[in-house]
Amino acid sequence: MLMKGVTLRGLEVFEALAKSGSVAQAADITGLSQPAVSQQLRNLEKALGSDLVDHGRRPMVLTSAGRSFLSRTQAVLSELRLAQSELTVMDLSHLPALSMGLIDDFDNDLTPRLATILADSLTQCRFKMVTASSHDIYKAMAEKELHIGVAASTGELRSGMNEYPLVEDPFIVVAPRGRVTDPDDVGNQLNHLPLLRYARDQLISQQIESHLTRHKMEFDDRFEIGSHLALMAMVARRIGWAITTPLGYMRAARFHEEIDAFALPFAGFSRRISLFAQSDWPDTVPLEVAGTVRRLTQSQIIAPAINRLPWLAGQLRVLES
Repeated sequence: MLMKGVTLRGLEVFEALAKSGSVAQAADITGLSQPAVSQQLRNLEKALGSDLVDHGRRPMVLTSAGRSFLSRTQAVLSELRLAQSELTVMDLSHLPALSMGLIDDFDNDLTPRLATILADSLTQCRFKMVTASSHDIYKAMAEKELHIGVAASTGELRSGMNEYPLVEDPFIVVAPRGRVTDPDDVGNQLNHLPLLRYARDQLISQQIESHLTRHKMEFDDRFEIGSHLALMAMVARRIGWAITTPLGYMRAARFHEEIDAFALPFAGFSRRISLFAQSDWPDTVPLEVAGTVRRLTQSQIIAPAINRLPWLAGQLRVLES
C-alpha cells in the first residue's frame, strides 16, 4: 500500500520535472496546469518527508534523495505502462490471418513486446511478423503481402491504404563523445569532421538529403553507410558525425557511452512514423493495433529517450489519430 500522499499522478509529475527541470515543461508533458504540477510535487515531498528537488535553482535539479527516488519511480512507472499495454490489448481472435511488417527502428525494444501481445490475442489466427525498411514495407503492402505495416511516412496518399499516425520522430545530431563542448555551437565544433550519411536508397537518407538541399547546406560526401548500427559505430570511433533520430539513437544503446546527441544546429525537421493498413480491412483492427503500438512506443522508447535526453520533451511524442 502506498503511503498517504504518494499518488501515481505525483510520481508522473516528479518524473517529468526530473527530465525537464522546468514546471512549465512538466506541465506540457503531463497535461496539467503549472500550479497543479507544483502542488503535486509539494504533496509528494510532504508524504516522503524529504525535498526531491532544489527549489532555489533554475532549472530545477534533483537533490541526492531525489536522484535515489527517481530510479525507483521510473521502474514503477515503466512496469505500470507495460501492464497497461498488455491489459488493454484488443481481441483479435476472430481474424483468420494477420501479416504485419515493422521498421527495424523498433526491432530492439518494441517489436518483441508487440509480437508477444499480438500472439496472445490471435488465438485462432495465422500470424506473420517481419521487420524491414520502410521502402520494403511499402512494397510488400502494395503487393498485398502484408495487411498492416509500420513505417516512416512520406506524406503521400497511398492508393488502397489508410494511414494512422503513431510517432513524431525529430532529427538530431550524434557526435563522438566529448567532441562538442558547447551545445549552442554544435555546427562550428563539427566543421572538421565529415558527415556520415545513410545509404541513399534508404527513405531516412532521402528525407535528410531533401532537407539539407532545401536549406542549401552542403557537407562532405565521403561516407555512405547502409547499416544503421555500423553508422553509429563509426561515430563512436570518432570517424565523423551523423544526422539520425531519437528512435535510431535509442536503437544504438551499445554505443551510448561513446556518442553524444544534440538538437540540430540548423532548421529542425522531423519524420512521422505511421501504421498503414489495407483500406479494405475493417477500421477497428488497425485502430486497435495502432493504439497498442502507441502505448508501447511511449513506455519502451519515448520515456527512456526523454529520460536520457530531456531536451527531447515535447518533440519526440506519440501522435493521436
